[in-house]
Amino acid sequence: MSFISEFREFAVKGNVVDLAVGVIIGGAFGKIVDSLVSDIIMPIVGLVFGKLDFSNMYVVLGTIPAGVANNLADLKKAGVPVLAYGNFITIAVNFVILAFVIFLMVKQINRLRNAQPPAPPAPPEEVALLREIRDSLKRA
Repeated sequence: MSFISEFREFAVKGNVVDLAVGVIIGGAFGKIVDSLVSDIIMPIVGLVFGKLDFSNMYVVLGTIPAGVANNLADLKKAGVPVLAYGNFITIAVNFVILAFVIFLMVKQINRLRNAQPPAPPAPPEEVALLREIRDSLKRA
């Protein structure tokens, strides 16, 4: 088997295609969760905790040059070492929400997979009686 045909067989297997689709959808889903966290959840958290904005929480690790404003964007642009722990908090909350949503999705999928098919309806009374007669004749 040549290298090309072996690669083609590998690439068209169901698992590889499913994985590719999962990665693509996961990337899009990650963007949705990022937007949910930064645009909906974090403003509510900031409102509850008194206008707290995690994205602007940082500690300056060096000296601030003259003429540079003391905000995160300007400090990073000036090359000042900054420990931006607020961004880490935002990403951690993002991860927890994403993990929770995936957990709920997997739980629902497993519930649907494990759903027992409905039991077949009971046969009419006449059929059940005829089967009993048949079985009793076989024993005799």
